[in-house]
Amino acid sequence: MSTYFFDLTIFEIAGVFGFGLYVMNYAMLTFRRLTSDCIIFYVINFSAASLVLLGLTASFNLAAALIQGFWIVMSVIAISLRVMRRL
Repeated sequence: MSTYFFDLTIFEIAGVFGFGLYVMNYAMLTFRRLTSDCIIFYVINFSAASLVLLGLTASFNLAAALIQGFWIVMSVIAISLRVMRRL
């Protein structure tokens, strides 16, 4: 049996948790538990992207880092727009 899972760093675990958040968020959107107009959708997306980006510090990949950076920026913009709309 492989000991790979026992060798994960805290950064890699964070990245895997971020992946789980992405999958959960997409599933909740698919099954209409969330809408794309809901702030929590973007908070989860922001959290997932941040955790995956943190995970990339253990094994860096520029393309993946750029994608996560894009999702972080877009999530911040979406959250800001929705907060401003409530004011």
